[in-house]
Amino acid sequence: MKKLLLVMLVLAIFALPAAAQDAAGAANNKWAYSAIGLGIAVAAAAYGQSKVAGAVAEGIARNPAARPGIQLALFLGLAFIESLVLFIWLGLLFLAR
Repeated sequence: MKKLLLVMLVLAIFALPAAAQDAAGAANNKWAYSAIGLGIAVAAAAYGQSKVAGAVAEGIARNPAARPGIQLALFLGLAFIESLVLFIWLGLLFLAR
């Protein structure tokens, strides 16, 4: 958890110059903020997918006979997590226009 907070802090520090532009570069700020938002969404989705994969591995290890049902839930869960990232990407794309 400390590594995640450190990475987010470093990313926030590197994002500060994008927010400190003058009025001529103000149109590009929307894209910079969208990129930061998409990066956060992708990082959160990757963390969620890793938690899902770990839970599936643990579930199959505990009950190998339930593997087909667990795999179905795994693929559905991963598809829903990935679709959320795509929806966030589309939302940020329309927001930045």
